Amino acid sequence: MFKQLSTKYFNWILIIGAILFVFEIIFFHGGSLFSALISGFFVYFSWKRLHSLWWKIVFAISLISFTFSFFNLLAIRFFIVAAIVFFILNYIKSTQEPSQETPEFPEKDYERETMTYVEPLFDERFFDDYRTEETAYQWKDVNMHGIFGDRIIDLSNTVLPNDTAVISIRHLIGNIEIYVPYEIEVSIHHSSVFGRASIFGEYHQRLMNKSIHYETESYSVTYPRVKIITSIFSGDIEVKRV
Repeated sequence: MFKQLSTKYFNWILIIGAILFVFEIIFFHGGSLFSALISGFFVYFSWKRLHSLWWKIVFAISLISFTFSFFNLLAIRFFIVAAIVFFILNYIKSTQEPSQETPEFPEKDYERETMTYVEPLFDERFFDDYRTEETAYQWKDVNMHGIFGDRIIDLSNTVLPNDTAVISIRHLIGNIEIYVPYEIEVSIHHSSVFGRASIFGEYHQRLMNKSIHYETESYSVTYPRVKIITSIFSGDIEVKRV
């Protein structure tokens, strides 16, 4: 259904939602936003420790609190109303008789290229941990994003191409761990709002709205090599040899 929503209208919905977030922070002192953030943090923190009965109770209470606070936000209410309105309009349009107008095509016919669809290494999920397989697996460039959870990529269980492999991770809250074999050259560009970094023995105890960039000595002239681009709101990153 939402595939029929044009990018223009979708962007306007996001802009209005962002304005409502700012409005709630300024005029309602954060309203339910801060409560949602705090309860969301406890949901994530307790979810990692569900083996204990106490943390199961904390998880349940935090999840209930997060749900009420989340749906009490002005922006979330607006998104729900917008989704309902779009669903109704789309349903009305689908019940009408199809238009008899002849579709317009470009005057010039472009030759369609032969392409092969490549399955990604990871399926996108906002709330979950990711880890590469512990057995041998076929390498595919990584381009992923998420909200909660850890991201662990072990390059010792795959064979990188004699070229530049790419790992791109955009994440909100969680840790990133990347294990690289000794014979692989590395370039890493990492940005963080809150967090720490350990890059081959180079430590950054506090990354407050800061970016760092490192390259191994022979990265520009040696293959295979891996280019790592990561950005995270709150969390640590560790890149080490295995």
